[in-house]
Amino acid sequence: MAVLNDAERLGVLRGLRVTEKSETLRRNRQYVFKVRRDAGKRSIKRAVEEGFDVQVESVHVLNVKGKNRRFRNVSGRISGWKKAYVTLKPDNVIEHASME
Repeated sequence: MAVLNDAERLGVLRGLRVTEKSETLRRNRQYVFKVRRDAGKRSIKRAVEEGFDVQVESVHVLNVKGKNRRFRNVSGRISGWKKAYVTLKPDNVIEHASME
């Protein structure tokens, strides 16, 4: 397998989702990432392992549907996005400083 460079890694991982639910999942070594819509489980796993220097146990992905929004007389739609739940192997932690 080829090593991902920084541009490819940043292309797969769009950001870390910080919500109340994701904070409770961290106790179980699970982290939630916003990822590119065409990213697969293998590319997400490689990007997290190489980007944060951890070992990934499993990856679960789901598509979040966009919502209809209305502002005054203009209605539109927010585009959908993809979310990945990444479970790390025991004794692996992603530090808060490396996420920002």
